[in-house]
Amino acid sequence: MFKVSILVWIMLGTVLAGVSLIVVLMVPSFAADAIRNIPYAVAIGFALAMPLSYVVATQIRGGQGDIRKA
Repeated sequence: MFKVSILVWIMLGTVLAGVSLIVVLMVPSFAADAIRNIPYAVAIGFALAMPLSYVVATQIRGGQGDIRKA
């Protein structure tokens, strides 16, 4: 489960960081000070992707959670 979650986090973090970057560049009040806002937006995108990747990974596993077969 952890491996799947890491793989999903890599992809989802990149997407959310890109979306947050576009939001910073498109909103005029954020774009006025973009050189300072872009690192914060990208960090928030990656941080938001962590819990979302766990949710997506559990959905991929069929909602089984972290049950291991022996």
